[in-house]
Amino acid sequence: MPSSVIRHFWYDPAHQKMDVVFTSGARYSYHEVPEDTYRSMKRAFSKGKYFNVNIRDHYRHTREN
Repeated sequence: MPSSVIRHFWYDPAHQKMDVVFTSGARYSYHEVPEDTYRSMKRAFSKGKYFNVNIRDHYRHTREN
């Protein structure tokens, strides 16, 4: 999953929460993310572009660091 913006991301289906760690080290949790959205991001060629278009500014989030 090489990305110049996103280091890691994972999904908690029980809580519909996706955690994203950026290359800066910042970690955010995105809430009420449908599992299909997470799966689409996993398949996306550009994780950063997919994130910017489909997740950022679309879901409530909290900073974890």
